[in-house]
Amino acid sequence: MGEGLAPVLLIVDGANVVGSVPDGWWRDRRGAAERLRDSLAGRGRGEEIVLVVEGAARDVASLPGVRVEAADGSGDDRIVELVAGLAGRPCTVVTADRELRTRVRAYGADCAGPRSVRAP
Repeated sequence: MGEGLAPVLLIVDGANVVGSVPDGWWRDRRGAAERLRDSLAGRGRGEEIVLVVEGAARDVASLPGVRVEAADGSGDDRIVELVAGLAGRPCTVVTADRELRTRVRAYGADCAGPRSVRAP
């Protein structure tokens, strides 16, 4: 990373990424979001990471390396708001949601699928 350049911004659609693996997440949505947050915090790739959560996962706290944004309503709408407010700063949104991908690409965001952040 060059001098004066911001780190890569990764915005993660928490509900979509958690829901991408049928591991029983629906029994403990908050716990599933916390496990995702913890795995994101351990990436160590120098990114700025924002995890957007909604519903039962809204009380998940931020950790060093991962800022958690609780959506008041739709997590997708909150993600679009975040991307729209970046004033052209490059970012990648992690989601498999086709409609959300279309919406954030309209603001110049790149997109990646859930596997890009899920532990193997």
